[in-house]
Amino acid sequence: MSLQTVQLTNGETIAYRLRHGGQKVLFLVHGNMTSSKHWDVLIDKLDSVYTIYAIDLRGFGESTYQNRVQSIKDFSDDLKGFIDALNLNRFDLIGWSTGGAICMQFVADYPGYCEKLVLLASASTRGYPFFGTNADGSQNFAHRLQTIEEVETDTSKTIPMQALYDTENREGLKAVWNAAIYTHCKPCEEHYDAYVDDMLTQRNLADVYHALNTFNISSQPNGTNQAKDITMPVLILRGDRDYVVTEEMTQEIVADLGDNAVYIPLVNCGHSPLIDDLEQLTNQIESFLKAEVKL
Repeated sequence: MSLQTVQLTNGETIAYRLRHGGQKVLFLVHGNMTSSKHWDVLIDKLDSVYTIYAIDLRGFGESTYQNRVQSIKDFSDDLKGFIDALNLNRFDLIGWSTGGAICMQFVADYPGYCEKLVLLASASTRGYPFFGTNADGSQNFAHRLQTIEEVETDTSKTIPMQALYDTENREGLKAVWNAAIYTHCKPCEEHYDAYVDDMLTQRNLADVYHALNTFNISSQPNGTNQAKDITMPVLILRGDRDYVVTEEMTQEIVADLGDNAVYIPLVNCGHSPLIDDLEQLTNQIESFLKAEVKL
């Protein structure tokens, strides 16, 4: 599936994969350390009734990185610019991990576009916290980082992860994914190698950490209270052994989105249900998207 590009009015160029299908339009928004490439098995599996757009976010894949990302809203505004450029106005959204936060920000800011939202292993409505580091290397849960400069100089996560990118340490990246994400099932060797190639295109690691750390659309302290503006049906999916997104984070989403959201745990899945159980994931997504909306 070849990549196409769209020029945004803010100067960024967004690359995307397009799978032609029926009249139902579905957008896929990836997470950190990935790009549209990582959706490949789901794109192939989803019903042909869907025309699917899978974008590379700014600073990932083949998209440009002209300006640094300050917040999740920067990503969601890029999504809006992309949608405007293609003159699209009615669609469903799936956001995976960081992509879930981006989709929530988008639907809160721009009502009337998205009909149904799927949050897959999503960051919380209250962000994904980034804590300081104690002298012994453990996390200092009493000190949540505040600035991008603090995130950039963090010795427990940002600096070692950035070093894997800078040295193109493929085995190191695989070790991280095997420990945190591909803990049960792994992609076939050909796919895994392609995914690592894709990881190495990321140019905005600290930006993403900082954006996630400061994201908060809840009514809790420092929140924007925009969660109440998410009024379309929402499906929340999380693997029951996800080591990246905790059950507590998912319950925050459940609490903040209220009655229009339903939470379904994915059995025996981690942070990548696409690899752990593609059949279960696809069935849950399609059942939700195809169900009639109860008024």
